[in-house]
Amino acid sequence: MNWLVYIILCTDDTLYTGITNDIKRRLVQHSGRAAGARYFRARKPVRVVYIERGHTRSSASRREAVIKKMRRSDKERLILSEGNEIHDCIAE
Repeated sequence: MNWLVYIILCTDDTLYTGITNDIKRRLVQHSGRAAGARYFRARKPVRVVYIERGHTRSSASRREAVIKKMRRSDKERLILSEGNEIHDCIAE
């Protein structure tokens, strides 16, 4: 259970949701050209705004799908919620 779900704020003010088991590696990939998501070809990541830990690969994928279907206002509430573990992960 070392997978996490994350949300990244992009330069065009959109919110990208993804999963990983290594957030630092994934951010480097998103910032580069080759290994990052296709989504970042037209926009650049600004910063991680949400992290939710404690998932298996399967549960992280399911949670990602749920978040992607949310309206922006719901995602913004999620980002501001006490469940956001971003501060815990950044310190590691």
